[in-house]
Amino acid sequence: MDLQVILIAVVALAVLGFALALLLFVVSKRFAVKEDPRIGQVAEVLPGANCGGCGFPGCGGMAAACVKAADAGSLDGLNCPVGGASCMQAIASILGMEVAAANPKLAVVRCNGTCELRPHVLSYDGVKSCRVANSTCMGETLCSYGCLGCGDCVAACQFGAISMDPNTGLPHVDAEKCTACGACAKACPRGIIEVRPVSGANKDAYVVSCMNKDKGADAAKICASSCIGCKKCQNVCGSDAVHVSNFNAYINPEACILCGACFEACPRGTIISVSIKGVERKKVNNPIPHPAPAGTPQPAAPVAKPAAAKAAAKPAAEAKPAAAKPAKEWKPIEIKYDAPLLPSQQVLLAGPKDISNPAPAAKEAKFEDKRTDAPLPPSQLILLGLK
Repeated sequence: MDLQVILIAVVALAVLGFALALLLFVVSKRFAVKEDPRIGQVAEVLPGANCGGCGFPGCGGMAAACVKAADAGSLDGLNCPVGGASCMQAIASILGMEVAAANPKLAVVRCNGTCELRPHVLSYDGVKSCRVANSTCMGETLCSYGCLGCGDCVAACQFGAISMDPNTGLPHVDAEKCTACGACAKACPRGIIEVRPVSGANKDAYVVSCMNKDKGADAAKICASSCIGCKKCQNVCGSDAVHVSNFNAYINPEACILCGACFEACPRGTIISVSIKGVERKKVNNPIPHPAPAGTPQPAAPVAKPAAAKAAAKPAAEAKPAAAKPAKEWKPIEIKYDAPLLPSQQVLLAGPKDISNPAPAAKEAKFEDKRTDAPLPPSQLILLGLK
């Protein structure tokens, strides 16, 4: 190949590359976006969890929002639930602002339907996911509002603050680890997990642990600790923090003064006390018996003692002869049947006869002569409604 052709090709490629590089340089300078250096400084202070609990897409979005709010003159409404008050104070010092101390928040489970109070009557054999179970069935219990127990909230928590309690079958929130990021609340398809403000360093709160909006009588048949909308908690509340709507009570955390009157007045044990120590529930003494699902081991039945052994175990003074029970009186059932008789019933009363293909009139008259005047049996009288 000619050397001159090779040199021309190399020079042409070099000139083209230089021109394109120059064009990219000019465009980058012309359309460059200048970022406030404070955004990087704020992002370094943030914990970098990118959980979205602040309401922004990651810590970078939170840092940009803080800088923009500082330029507007206030950081109110901005809070990093993972970093807490110390993180927001550091951000405020970088931006030359002051931030008010935010009330702590905690994720609470608004369902008290334990295995004892809300027995399982079905057996779900599918994908171990609350979202899938909620879209395909009502769960393993008769409550269509309560916890499904598949643990989507546990998988969504990045801080190990929530776990499934094997004794109750419900999620348990560790108040010391919970950062109130809201990931568990977003993962729950039934919305029974609520991130709500709590009081003080102990994260105290009273919560109505039931989301059932059925009428009281229907809700009571499903769960022994369901809210029945009796309004006793609302009537005893002195701070107007408890309100009943759609047969379900709700405690406003902003108005609650933690007096505990609603907790003591609730006859169903639906209202729970939440704190850094855990969850306190009132004991309920009216469990609802339901048949266990197939495959569930049943407790051994007590062995019946012979009558002689029972009589020997009791003192002679206490032994009483068993009174004879009167014989049960049975009454015949009266059946009224006003509809036309079926062909089979006509055959039963009149003898063999082809109802589907009626005979001529002469044969029909001859057939009538064979009828008997004997009284009908009781079974035929009941069938005709004559008895």
